[in-house]
Amino acid sequence: MSDSSIHELTSPGGLHTFPLDRRDFLKMFGGGVIICACAPAALAQESGGARFGRGPSLPQDLASWLHIGADGRVTVFTGKAELGQNIRTSLTQQVAEELRTPVETISLVMGDTDLVPYDMGTFGSQTTPMMAPRLRNMAASARDLLTGMAASRWNVAPATLVAEGGKITNPATRATLTYGELARGEKLVRTVAADPPLVPPSQWKIAGSAVPKVDGREFVTGKHQFPSDIARPGMQCGKVLRPGGFNATLASLDTSAAEKIPGVTVVHDGDFIGVAAPDSATAERALAALKAEWRVAPQQPSNQNLFEYLKNNPETGGGGGGGFPGFQPGGPTGSVPQGMAAAEIKLEQTYTVQYIAHAPLEPRAAVAEWSDGKLTVWTGTQRPFGVRDELASTFHLSADKVRVIQPDCGSGYGGKHTAETAIEAARLAKAAGKPVKVVWTREEEFTWAYCRPAGVIEIRSGARRDGTVVAWECHNYNSGPSAIDPPYNIPNQSRAFHATRSPLRQGSYRALAATANTFARETHMDELAHLANLDPLEFRLKNVSEPRLRAVLEAAAEKFGWGRQKSTAERGFGLACGTEKNGYLAACVEVEIAPSTRAVRVRRLVQAWESGAVVNPDGLRNQVGGVIVQALGGALFEQLRFADGRMLNPHFSQYRVPRFADIPQIELVILDRKDLPSAGAGEIAICGPAPAIGNAIFAATGVRLRSMPLAPEGVVRV
Repeated sequence: MSDSSIHELTSPGGLHTFPLDRRDFLKMFGGGVIICACAPAALAQESGGARFGRGPSLPQDLASWLHIGADGRVTVFTGKAELGQNIRTSLTQQVAEELRTPVETISLVMGDTDLVPYDMGTFGSQTTPMMAPRLRNMAASARDLLTGMAASRWNVAPATLVAEGGKITNPATRATLTYGELARGEKLVRTVAADPPLVPPSQWKIAGSAVPKVDGREFVTGKHQFPSDIARPGMQCGKVLRPGGFNATLASLDTSAAEKIPGVTVVHDGDFIGVAAPDSATAERALAALKAEWRVAPQQPSNQNLFEYLKNNPETGGGGGGGFPGFQPGGPTGSVPQGMAAAEIKLEQTYTVQYIAHAPLEPRAAVAEWSDGKLTVWTGTQRPFGVRDELASTFHLSADKVRVIQPDCGSGYGGKHTAETAIEAARLAKAAGKPVKVVWTREEEFTWAYCRPAGVIEIRSGARRDGTVVAWECHNYNSGPSAIDPPYNIPNQSRAFHATRSPLRQGSYRALAATANTFARETHMDELAHLANLDPLEFRLKNVSEPRLRAVLEAAAEKFGWGRQKSTAERGFGLACGTEKNGYLAACVEVEIAPSTRAVRVRRLVQAWESGAVVNPDGLRNQVGGVIVQALGGALFEQLRFADGRMLNPHFSQYRVPRFADIPQIELVILDRKDLPSAGAGEIAICGPAPAIGNAIFAATGVRLRSMPLAPEGVVRV
């Protein structure tokens, strides 16, 4: 098998249907160098659900693999997924840096459970701080091994040789050996037992630079295939009949009319009803021909009484908004009662956030194919191995009988962890005896996918007249504990998260509950600043000693020109700051309020952030810019409206997301800390805009908005 065959093997059009595991794959390569780096697995705590279980049959470590072919091409295997965050490029850069080979010689195989090592999934901004160092270790070890092989051939000391440009050079003789020449015919496996020395960020040449997006031309020209583009020989289109409301049960079903349509397969398994047909039009016709009656029990919760419901319906089984009832992240410090007694300024307020949808550009999609007792599924997911295990459990298969392939998909934002679409496609494919593709409609995506948890956050605080905050008590109901700890110097604190029974299906969302908790905290801090008659920036700096947080506050304020202009009835200025997942941000915002309609428009937004050493500055700017646009939707107008067990706005015509006209002037300030490890930056940036906008609205109007979205109808209401 040639080294280029890996691309045919893993591409949708050239995928072999016979079972293929990692050992088979390595045998098929023949010669080459294989490096394995082992590290312990990491758990993830997702908002909206309990910890993901590994399962007893899954390995307890993460192994990262690298293959160097005879032609010098390098193939890297990782269980991480590319969902638009451009992690394929930044990981490639870091491998290239340590291996000292050009970026264009490296290919990543991602998210294929038969070919890549086990991985928990792509979430929590963990790819850069966790997977990248493992791949760097692997690449550095490969470089050392190749250097040693060259030294043996030339009978010289390895330290006298130079690895650069995909080859080893002997400066004394000017002799060279390419990586491909060294790897040819060598069947060597080395387990990396200790961390090899890595190139420090201050000396990066490839990492740290604005390398163009890997495979960018394929995206621009439309050649790239997303999960919804996958096609298999003889593939049929699948559709699923949805219930008449949440928690509905099937009362009766007549499938006779649908079964008479040529080429249609009808599947009825409990409350699951679906059809498979030769094309989408026929599938739609068959679905419409099904006659089903559903029992929908009366359901009282709606947007009208949501927050009262969340406060009064605790989750006693450990589920709900974040995993553990009464979970207290850091435990109390000091004494809140004593702090409140000493406080001259006291404030107690409640803040709320509505459910919102992930609204990915590409809805959930999956193609399932059965062959010789093995199930292969192509699907857009952040957890290929998690989906594999759900499929194995559903169809009573061993894990090696299920293969999940994750083509780079059209975004996820934490919303593509679960396997529902893959299971639906597999059920229909099994019954039809042919591959089946299921692509959710936008209405299905809004109605049946899980959403970002709604929440109630209660904060009670006390401060001295000079602006020193001395007491802080926070209770979060349902939305989760992420970022619930204030990043300020407060001697007396108590923070608690309370899981509740959610009326909607809820789960992980970008930054988890950090957006809700940052919104509540930074709005509350702004209120305290005004009560203390202090400038909001001065007030925060007075209570911050963390140098990284001070740095982003000062950088954002300087770029924005904070304090140079005073707020008026038509123009307001606000700021907010925060930290999450070892990243730090500060946002300054200018809003415009139309005098006649009170319509809100964000005119300018400056955001400074710091997440350690920057791997790709252009990629980071692009990602953070996109995060800010997404944040505008949740801040201003996104919310899922529901009543009587049904979603009321399951279309983009009804569910408001940011439009081009909503985008303000966005200015980004990167603080590149080469002295700190790189942290993930895809989540922290979403936390700052909402409270900064709300604080700016107050500065202009005197109206304090304590609920997200701030202006669901686009206007400020008293």
